[in-house]
Amino acid sequence: MKKNDFAKRPPMGWNSYDYYDTKVTEAEIKANADYMAEHLKEFGYEYIVVDIEWYSNDAGSRRQDYQYIPFGDDEMDEFGRFQPSPNRFPSSADGSGFKNLADYVHSKGLKFGIHIMRGIPRQAAHDRCKIHGTDFTCDIAADAWSICGWNPDMYGVRANEAGQAYYDDLIAMYADWGVDFIKCDDICDSFLYPDHGRIKFSGYEETKMIHRAIEKTGRSIVLSLSPGPAHVDRAFFYEENANMWRITDDFWDDYRLLKEMFYRCESWNKRTSRGNYPDCDMLPIGMVGYGFGDERRSNFTNDEIKTMMSLWCLFGSPLMIGGELTKLEEIDVKHLTNKALLKVMDGHHYGEQVRRTDSEAVWKNKDEDKTEIHVGLFNLSDEEKEIELDLKDLYEDEILENAIDMTDVWEGKVEAFSYKNGDAIRKTVPAHGVTVYRIG
Repeated sequence: MKKNDFAKRPPMGWNSYDYYDTKVTEAEIKANADYMAEHLKEFGYEYIVVDIEWYSNDAGSRRQDYQYIPFGDDEMDEFGRFQPSPNRFPSSADGSGFKNLADYVHSKGLKFGIHIMRGIPRQAAHDRCKIHGTDFTCDIAADAWSICGWNPDMYGVRANEAGQAYYDDLIAMYADWGVDFIKCDDICDSFLYPDHGRIKFSGYEETKMIHRAIEKTGRSIVLSLSPGPAHVDRAFFYEENANMWRITDDFWDDYRLLKEMFYRCESWNKRTSRGNYPDCDMLPIGMVGYGFGDERRSNFTNDEIKTMMSLWCLFGSPLMIGGELTKLEEIDVKHLTNKALLKVMDGHHYGEQVRRTDSEAVWKNKDEDKTEIHVGLFNLSDEEKEIELDLKDLYEDEILENAIDMTDVWEGKVEAFSYKNGDAIRKTVPAHGVTVYRIG
C-alpha cells in the first residue's frame, strides 16, 4: 500500500474542538455524524473527528482554572494506553475502546477520527506499565525531557526500540478500533524547542515512528500533524511522513487571522500535491465556543466566510468544519455546500497564488488537464475595492482571441468576456470579500 493511496483529495469533515473543547460526549458525536450523513456527505464531507482529551473523566470540570487539568482523572489501561472515558463514551465501558462508536460512524457511510497527543502518558512511565506484547516497560520508551508546553499529560517517546514498540502497539489498537484519521498534536511545531536549543524537539522523530506504525497496520489512516506553523523548510519531511500539517496555530473567527492566512498560504504556495495537504485549520462556521464558556455564532460576516471557504478550496487545504453541525443555519449550509467551489476539492485541481498585497490577493486553480481555471479575486481591505486581472496572468503564454464565459461561483451568474490585447477582468469586490470565477 502506497502512503497516499487513501488521501487522494483533501480530507473533508467535522472536528469537535471548536464547539466542545475537551467535553464532547458519545451522544454528541453520534448526533453530528447523523447530521453529516443526511446533509453533508453528498458534498464530500466524510470524517467525524473526536478531538482532545477523550480519555479524561473530569474534562471541563475546572475550566475556570485549566483547559487541561494537571494530574487529572484519565482513563488508561494496564499497557499505558489511554482509553475513552466511559462516563462520556458509554459504549467503551466493555473495554472495546472506540470500536462501537467507530462502527456507528461507519454505518453512516462516514469515516472515524481521533485526536491524540504526541508521546506516552506520564502516568504510564511513572507506573512502569508493560508495553503490550513486549518485555519493555513504558519508562524505557518515555523521554522525560520532552514535554508539551501547554498540555500536562504526556512525555515524549524516545527513538529507540521500546519507543517504536509503544507506537506500533498504540496505532495497532487504533486500527483495531476502526480509526481512519489521526490528528496528532504537539508534533508539528513547538515553542519549547527551537532548532538552536540545547534540547532538541523529538516531534520529528516521533512523526516518523507514527508513520512507520501506521504502515505496519495496513489500514488506511490519514495522519494530520498539529499545531503549526509548520516549517516550510521541512516540507519534504512532512510530505514523506504525513498527509496534513498545520500551517498556523489555532485558527478562530477573527478577521485578522483570516487576513494573515493569505501570507501563510503564500509561504506554502504550490506545495499541495496528491496525499499532501498544508492545513489552514478548522472552519469556525455556525455556532462555536460552547465548551470554552463562550457559545456564540461565528464572528465572521458572510463575505468573510466566503473569503475563508474560497481561500481554503483554491489553495487546497482540507476542510474540517468546527461549528456544531446540528445548529447550522441555512446560510451556513449554503456556504459549506457550494458545489461549484467544492469541485476543486476532487484531488485533480491545484492552486497557485498570482499576487498578494496588503489590500488584495489573487489565486488561480487549474485542473490537471488544464481545461478549466478557477480564479479568486480577494479584497483584503476594509473598503469596497475594484480588483483587476489580466487574463495573461492566468493563461501564461497561451494566446486568447475569442470571447470566454466566466461563471461567478458564489452568485451563479455567467458573465461573457471578450479578450483583447491589454484588456483585463475588472470586478468591484466588497470589503473582506471575494469573487470566484470558473473559466472554461
